[in-house]
Amino acid sequence: MSVKVRKAVFPAAGLGTRFLPATKAQPKEMLPLVDKPLIQYGVEEAVRSGIRNILIVTGRGKTAIEDHFDVSFELEHLLQTRNRPDLLAAVRQISDMIDVAYVRQREALGLGHAVLRAREIVGNEPFAVILADDVIEADPPALRQLLDVWERFQAPVLALMEVPPESIPSYGIVAAEPVEYNGTRDRLFRIHDLVEKPRLEDAPSKLAIIGRYVLTPEIFPAIEEAGPGALGEIQLTDGLRRLLRSSPLYGYRFHGVRYDAGDKLGFLIATVEFALRREDLGGPFRAYLKSLKL
Repeated sequence: MSVKVRKAVFPAAGLGTRFLPATKAQPKEMLPLVDKPLIQYGVEEAVRSGIRNILIVTGRGKTAIEDHFDVSFELEHLLQTRNRPDLLAAVRQISDMIDVAYVRQREALGLGHAVLRAREIVGNEPFAVILADDVIEADPPALRQLLDVWERFQAPVLALMEVPPESIPSYGIVAAEPVEYNGTRDRLFRIHDLVEKPRLEDAPSKLAIIGRYVLTPEIFPAIEEAGPGALGEIQLTDGLRRLLRSSPLYGYRFHGVRYDAGDKLGFLIATVEFALRREDLGGPFRAYLKSLKL
């Protein structure tokens, strides 16, 4: 019988140094993409994928994330008295849509360490991991696509995307062979190895790991066994390589458009494209862009 994934982990304890000084006093995950913080896009993706139990791994200076997903009685009262049912519904929807828990990561010691911090709450069941930096527009949601693979194979699965050669040294790259799935052999792959940020000449493929994972609790001892890397950080990729010794590992090249919102240029591109798709902003914003003398 297929085991369902009921929990999603959001690592959110990083320092956001690429966005300084904006992130000096606010979490990177709370930077607004048009009018919603980055992390809300990931949480909404989890909900649309059928997961309402959210665990956010936070650190120092991240209380704005907790406040965002909490009830705001004063704000709701103000909107009610000013007869703004549209805004009131939007605010209430944020706190109503999920059951959320938080755990602290005292030091930002890598993605693997953040996942380890979720161990006690996740327990002995499969779980998803979503990186808020990767905003993915997809129908069905990218996480839902991975969950469909999980429900068929009952094995860990990672989101994959083919990247251009010049971008390969910025990603974790997989060595993998195609597997027939839903009548195709170009979407699902059986992973044999993972290499973190290889040189172009050493890369086993152009398939990069993107910030969506479905994992089993066996990843926790695998991360512990892998231990810290050269820079003292505990990397999830190293744990996944250990996991390959005892478990099959799949990668799925998802349908959809991914925006690297952890990068300044990627964040700007996402802001423009999301704004253009908005019914209330798209027309005027498009007219403004056309008026620019570029």
